[in-house]
Amino acid sequence: MKPLDDTVHPLPAQRAFLVQVHAEAEVAQGRLAGRVEHVVSGQATHFASPEELLAFMARVVRSKNPNTPFPQRLRLRYRSSSS
Repeated sequence: MKPLDDTVHPLPAQRAFLVQVHAEAEVAQGRLAGRVEHVVSGQATHFASPEELLAFMARVVRSKNPNTPFPQRLRLRYRSSSS
């Protein structure tokens, strides 16, 4: 079986991120803070909101492939464990 290259693989390594959520973050209430690292490049930053997290991810993905389309507005979706 021929392996998929990163251009057609649904989960390419170039889009792998490690996200560490701060112990005091209240994810269910939308208060997200922590640290994110791009697995391939090692670029990392701290974030204080879902928007900052997504902005970092978008910058890294775009810098690796400038032709990658990204929606103007990204949304982080999550479900509360109490739902």
